[in-house]
Amino acid sequence: MSAPSKTGPSRIEDAALLTGQGRFLDDMDPLPGTLVATVVRSPHAHARITAVHLDAARRHPGVAAVIGPDEVLATLRPFPLSVKAPTPYYPTATDKTRFVGEPVVVVVATDRYSAEDAAELVEIDYEVLPAVVRTDQALEDDAPRLHDQADSNVATDRTFTFGEVDAAFDRAAHTVTGHYSFPRYSSMPMECYSVVADWQDRADGPEVTAWSNFHGPFSMAPVVAGCLGIPTSSLRLVVPADIGGSFGIKSAVYPYIALMALASKHAGRPVRWTEDRLEHLQASSSGSDRLMTFSAAVDADGVISALRVDLVDNVGAYLRPPEPSTLYRCFGNITGAYRIDEVEIRARAVVTNKAPTGLNRGFGGQQLYFGLERLIDDIAVELGLDPADVRRRNLLHADQFPHATPSGGIYDSGDYHRAFELALENVDYERLRKEQAAARADGEWMGIGMATIVDPSATNIGYVGLATPVQDRTARRGKSGSTEHVRISVDLQGVVSVLLGTVPQGQGHATVARDIVAQHLGLPVEQVRPRVEMDTASTPWTISSGSYSSRFAPLLTSALLEAADGIAATIRLAAGVLLEADPDSLELADGHVRVIEDPDRAVEFRHAAGLVHWDPGSLPDGVAARLYEEAAFTPPQSKAASRTDQINSSLCYGFVAEVVVVRIDPETMRVSIENVSSVHDAGTILNQTLLDGQIHGALAQALGGALYEEMTYSDAGQPTAGTFMDYLCPTSAESCFPLVSDHVVTPSPLTRLGAKGSGEGSSMSLPVAIANAVADALAPEGVAISSLPLHGNVLHQLLHQTKGT
Repeated sequence: MSAPSKTGPSRIEDAALLTGQGRFLDDMDPLPGTLVATVVRSPHAHARITAVHLDAARRHPGVAAVIGPDEVLATLRPFPLSVKAPTPYYPTATDKTRFVGEPVVVVVATDRYSAEDAAELVEIDYEVLPAVVRTDQALEDDAPRLHDQADSNVATDRTFTFGEVDAAFDRAAHTVTGHYSFPRYSSMPMECYSVVADWQDRADGPEVTAWSNFHGPFSMAPVVAGCLGIPTSSLRLVVPADIGGSFGIKSAVYPYIALMALASKHAGRPVRWTEDRLEHLQASSSGSDRLMTFSAAVDADGVISALRVDLVDNVGAYLRPPEPSTLYRCFGNITGAYRIDEVEIRARAVVTNKAPTGLNRGFGGQQLYFGLERLIDDIAVELGLDPADVRRRNLLHADQFPHATPSGGIYDSGDYHRAFELALENVDYERLRKEQAAARADGEWMGIGMATIVDPSATNIGYVGLATPVQDRTARRGKSGSTEHVRISVDLQGVVSVLLGTVPQGQGHATVARDIVAQHLGLPVEQVRPRVEMDTASTPWTISSGSYSSRFAPLLTSALLEAADGIAATIRLAAGVLLEADPDSLELADGHVRVIEDPDRAVEFRHAAGLVHWDPGSLPDGVAARLYEEAAFTPPQSKAASRTDQINSSLCYGFVAEVVVVRIDPETMRVSIENVSSVHDAGTILNQTLLDGQIHGALAQALGGALYEEMTYSDAGQPTAGTFMDYLCPTSAESCFPLVSDHVVTPSPLTRLGAKGSGEGSSMSLPVAIANAVADALAPEGVAISSLPLHGNVLHQLLHQTKGT
């Protein structure tokens, strides 16, 4: 089957959103009599809780329940962790508070005003302890210990070696090493966290129903159930049809699901909690900040033979699931777009007195490519080469696919050289270098930066197993998978309903699903009605299901076709009865089922569907009267980690090449982006408009991380970017830069339509491309760029440090 038309009807999601008819959780009232909760949070980054006084708050008018550490410990268990680490994590502090904003007490009342007033009456006695926020300091032997049960602040530490790394470095003509750091920043959603929870005590045990605005509840269901001490079957998680942005950040809403469920148990009624912006900035989630060292063994021509990588992620106060995912999500593509045969990796996660981390758009890839692509430019400087030439000499060639990376990734398809040359051509790279030379002669700071990255999609959840040593993994079956489910049914009038289990954040899933099913069944799009629903009680799912890690295009569309195949087969059988024809001689087209060799011999699709509903006895013997298909697409390439610690950590691997041109004002130090050339290979393009929208959105969020956004802390652990006055997000003004966007298409052989993911690529490539451009602009000044963000204050400090003033 060919891909859906690139220029089809407009998005069907838009009308409701543009007219204020979206269905967001804070607008919904799923249960009558719902109470409202507010959270009392720690003002200290590190403090022992010595006493909690709740009586005054409990006596306040309108208060239904007040729960603190004692109630949490009496009912809840620590959340199951991804690794065995002595860092127990509850939804509130129980013995110590370990970051500013950590929940300690929950107050439930008839309305938010009463709950907030009663919260003021809560008194908590603290013994303030020394805090540690910097990653390097947390690694020291005498650093303040966050978790008394642990031997250190290192929550996980693993080293992997693939190939003869030492020998490659011994024979290398050059060894180039760079030390880099990536900042902690978020992807600010328009809508903050929201939860409605209902605890019901039944004869056979408690049941919990919770509504929340996270688009991947299935993977978190066993984590929440484990904390609540109930079977997963007794926990129902429901996601509204619309989410005001997430980009992974809302994966951390799950502790509040457990906490509000406990609040509901004590209040005896459903409980609602909606986070405000201050709470979100202070205590929700962000991507992890990372310290990293990259070393390359390079020959005289700039060809890389081996790579050493040392990654240290600052995960905040707890190794909160799904961490340490950020360390391992890109494990299979650790070598990026380059042919590097020998690799050594050390991966550590360190706890500090910051808010816990989690997923952020492109998670793992942002950090990885900042180090790897800065290293490529450092190699160019060391060898006196053009950074474009270093990439040309190391990029994989089209005839090398499928390509196996040393760490286990299997790159399915690509033409990296063609995409890279197109990115250079679209900005006339040779002309730009001449223009830069003239600008430098005039004393101007103009820079050209680039990045070439592999964009992984359809994550194989088995990568998390790498955090556990192989001898401990073999005691039980490994975990893996990239499964997605879909359900299609046809009513007696021939209207096709499609149930998707992937709540989108603006991607247009319903639009694409409608177009794919309509084309496959030969129907007008008006005859297909997609419905987006995430409900663990009714939506078909496995643990890996959900809308994350660019899964929709490669996985769910493949499941759609498998389900549509089943529907089409039944429709052909029914039409064969009506036409007295062999079902194999029929095709579905233009709303009809017709004989391929005689198109005038046809029946309407709806009449064939009607026969199944109204006259099933006329169907051939052994044919079920079934116009309902559920399909699960499970690619066999997604396996658990091997005994040699190799894993194909994603199913598909796209490609992004970006070139950025910047100028820096020597007085204000403002970085102005003059041009961006972006070329993507996302396999088969399902919908050009939606793909372009994904790229533009990723570029805007990447711009924030590169030039503006950072969650900063004082040495005492106090957040110093607690409002949008301090935490700067790019607006439409900053995001409107000249852009040339282009595409190269190498279909994936592993998905039904050849599609790969596309939602995260530029969020991983643009930050380092900008950093490379700024480094290039300031090279005459001797300024080294090793971290982000690169706003005026940072550049001012770097220039003065370089000059020793």
